[in-house]
Amino acid sequence: MSLVRVIAVAALAASVGLHAAAQGIPKAQSPEEVGFVATRLKHLSDRIEEGVKNNELPGAVVLIARNGKLVMFDSFGFRDRDAKVPMTNDTIFRIASMTKPIVSVATMMLMEEGKLTLADPVSRYIPAFADTKVAVEKKKEDGTVEYELEPQTRPMTVQDLLRHTSGLTYGVPGANRLKQSYLDLNVNDRNQTTAEMADKLAKLSLVYQPGTTWEYSMSTDVLGRVVEVASGMPLDKFIEERITKPLKMGDTGFEVAADKKVRGAKPMKEGPKNELPSIPDVTEKFTWRSGGGGMVSTAADYARFLQMFANGGQLDGVRLLSRKSIDLMTADALPPDIKMGAGMQAFEALEPSARMGQGFGLGFAVRTDQGRNPLPGSPGDYYWGGAYGTYFWHDPRERMYVVFMMQSPVARLRYRYLLRDLVYQALIGN
Repeated sequence: MSLVRVIAVAALAASVGLHAAAQGIPKAQSPEEVGFVATRLKHLSDRIEEGVKNNELPGAVVLIARNGKLVMFDSFGFRDRDAKVPMTNDTIFRIASMTKPIVSVATMMLMEEGKLTLADPVSRYIPAFADTKVAVEKKKEDGTVEYELEPQTRPMTVQDLLRHTSGLTYGVPGANRLKQSYLDLNVNDRNQTTAEMADKLAKLSLVYQPGTTWEYSMSTDVLGRVVEVASGMPLDKFIEERITKPLKMGDTGFEVAADKKVRGAKPMKEGPKNELPSIPDVTEKFTWRSGGGGMVSTAADYARFLQMFANGGQLDGVRLLSRKSIDLMTADALPPDIKMGAGMQAFEALEPSARMGQGFGLGFAVRTDQGRNPLPGSPGDYYWGGAYGTYFWHDPRERMYVVFMMQSPVARLRYRYLLRDLVYQALIGN
């Protein structure tokens, strides 16, 4: 066992057990009780420790549960590498796009209450989107590109927002004028309200006709505004009162109180330029409550969220959604003739395309086929991650979910692949 690991375990063994128990998810007597092999799980632990030693990542927390019991809940490396503060199981992380499933659940709750339907046009809640045009690329004789604006052939719907077929995109600097326009209009201004953000986006051109193309985008940010309008509550208050508080996710929100600052994970310098990633402190509060990426959480809190899914929409006597709503969320929602947006191949094995054996549900990617994807898993498993390094998946067929927390944008894809490989090689029993 490495020195870093010894320090972390020795200092916090008691608190780790207490934290896990406090989350209400029981610990398996042994990995073998729920089909894992302890000696094989060590391959995963050893590989993460090696990564910490080789400066691939500052530290991480891994949580694996099967049959409703914790198989592994361990921390590795450092919460703050520069200060030599060891990682702990109760460390709080910026989860970026792992916010999206939470906002998607909020939307489905409103659907169940009759306050919206997934077929509703977004303009029912944000009227400015009724007039949003679609930019169609036209090549001129001299080879240059110009855009012609066309009306939407059908309105953007709430379902489009949930599955990223809205025609929206993300801002990216460069030659693509449509993506550059997001930056020019400062649609990610942290000092704006959710309403102001949505109105800005409605003024910009869509990059595709709604429903035709999967393009990862600010759709869930717009969805956050839909939740506000349909519920009559600010997004953060709705999530707190209707989701995180009932599920006892006490360290999950858009920020945490100042007394929890010491528990926040810090990134390390990384990448070719050895730069510190721009990841906000977990206590930093912004006016804009980004439904697409603004929240913080812990591994144990997010495990409770996933256990709610595993239980068909309820946890500890609290029901958020019906079993059929969970079924709808976790099915592939993409039509068979869907196209992938330009540049979406950057998702590599995580691309929700037929060629990768995957689709996209209502808030996350869904595996549809066995064998096309280079990563192990099961048809019907669903997953997503955050740009800062966090990742989860739930495999209903294996009755298992995994939460991986770290703050390393550079290492995120590599460790998502490694995690899949090393978790499934340790799962032997039925």
